[in-house]
Order: sequence, then structure tokens, then C-alpha cells
Amino acid sequence: MGLFSSDKKKNLERGLEKTKESVFKKLSRAVVGKSRVDDEVLDNLEEVLITSDVGVETTLRIIERIETRVAKEKYLSTGELNRILKEEIVSLLEENHTDLVAGFEDQLPAKPYVIMVVGVNGVGKTTTIGKLAHHFKKAGKDVLLGAADTFRAAAVDQLSIWADRVGVEIIKQEMGSDPASVAYDTLSSAVSSGKDVVIIDTAGRLHNKVNLMNELSKIRRVMQKVIPEAPHEILLILDGSTGQNAFEQARQFTKATEVNALALTKLDGTAKGGVVLGISDQFRIPVKYIGIGEKLDDLQVFDRNEFVDSLFSQQ
Repeated sequence: MGLFSSDKKKNLERGLEKTKESVFKKLSRAVVGKSRVDDEVLDNLEEVLITSDVGVETTLRIIERIETRVAKEKYLSTGELNRILKEEIVSLLEENHTDLVAGFEDQLPAKPYVIMVVGVNGVGKTTTIGKLAHHFKKAGKDVLLGAADTFRAAAVDQLSIWADRVGVEIIKQEMGSDPASVAYDTLSSAVSSGKDVVIIDTAGRLHNKVNLMNELSKIRRVMQKVIPEAPHEILLILDGSTGQNAFEQARQFTKATEVNALALTKLDGTAKGGVVLGISDQFRIPVKYIGIGEKLDDLQVFDRNEFVDSLFSQQ
């Protein structure tokens, strides 16, 4: 991944402001009156992480790592707690290293590179697709969208508006059409016209509906008739502001289809940014994109080091 620009860093820090403010306040309370990291501080830290939507399992893993550090280094001051916490969180995220494309400018491993986007309604799925198309196009890639969410008229209309706004082509059919047929037509068109990137939208009905999950499997099978390796990326969009509900959505979708990348949206409007850490760790799926605002450039490729740096940077 290239150098993280100062503008992107500023946007990231601004987008994480609510989470950062919440975490710092809680951390300050966790160590008040303490000079060294002891059992009480660790208990308080555990509470801080859980109430920051990091999740119980991930919190326990982080606490265990810090306990090991405390035992090894014998004496750790509370002033060092932020640094240690930072290091252990980065280490945890590194375990989810991915071979997926690291950035929009990178060379794609396939042509066309096919992304199937999944997620429930209301998480920012269509907006994220529009922003992805914008970034890929800006990087010189020829992009084609496929409107395979044919169950809501608004979904096709919204995606068409984004296609016009960004200036990319879109394949669509009438409302109620077979989503797999739209995906087939989109990939066929992409192959014949030499597109670089294909982004397929899918229906976002409630994640506990069996027919939705069957539908996702069917779309994949039909796409593979055109491109045997497709989709190269199954991107699950989650609304970061929903906290623990995002975990449940991730659980259902990872059972239903082979999700290999995550995008966490709406992080700018919430203090629940810790959900990024928990979901990445618990599901062993890399967070690839984060949404930190409404502007086109407020969708960023996730950089774990910059994310944690921004989260722990002083006010």
C-alpha cells in the first residue's frame, strides 16, 4: 500500500473523533489513581473495550496479551498502557493479513476483477458501491456495475443514479427479474467489452431469510459460467454504528456465503468504532474499506496501522 496522505489521515482522525473521544474518556477513568498496570486496571480495561463494542472474545484476547506483557516486563506504568494497547491491537489485526488487492491503484489479479457486494438494507451498500466505482475509475480502471438487487425498485434506481454521477456503465433489468440473470449479463458484457472491474449489487433483505442465502449461492454459480473464478471478492457491508448487531449480520452472512472482505460504514457518526477490531478478529476476515463520511473520498482503504494510530492519537 502506498504512503497514507496527510489529507486521508486528517479525514480518518475526523471520522473517528467520536470513538476516540469515548475510548480516551473511558481509559482515563480506568487508570485514575493508579501508577502501574495491575489486576484492577486490567479489569477496568476489559470493561472499556467491551463497552467500546470491541466484543467479548476479542477483548479477552487483548487482555490476555497485555497480561503476558505485564508478567514479562514486570513493571508497567499506566502511562505506558496506551502504547501497549496500541501495539497489541495492531498485532491482532496483522493476523488477518490478506492477499486481496490492497488499494485502488494496485494491479488487479484478474480482468475483469469481480466484486459481489452483500449486506442487509440500510447499511450503506449502494452508496459504498458508488464510492468504490468512483475510486476505481479515478485510478484509471474501467468499471461496470450490475444491478442484481431486483427486489426493490429503489435499489436499481439508486444504483443508476450513482452510475450516472460517477460516470460508469450499468447493466440492469426490470424490477422482479432474476438477479442471477442480471449478474450473468453483467459479466458477459464485461468480458466482451474488456472491463477492468465489475461490481455486482445484491438484494439486502433480512439476513435471516433462507431464500436470500440460497439466492446468493445461485448468483455465484451463474457468474462462474462466465468467469470460473468469479466472484474474486465477496464484500460484506456492515453498518459500524449498529455495534453488536453488526456482529450478528457478519455471523449470518459468513455462514451463507464465502465472504472474504469487509467494509464498515458510518463510522463518523458513532462512538462504536471498536467494532472494526472485534469483527476483523472474530471472523478472521480482513476489513478492506471503512466509511468515515458522506463525501466520495470518505471511503478509505483500511490501513490497520493508520486506523489504530488515529484511534489513539492525542486530542
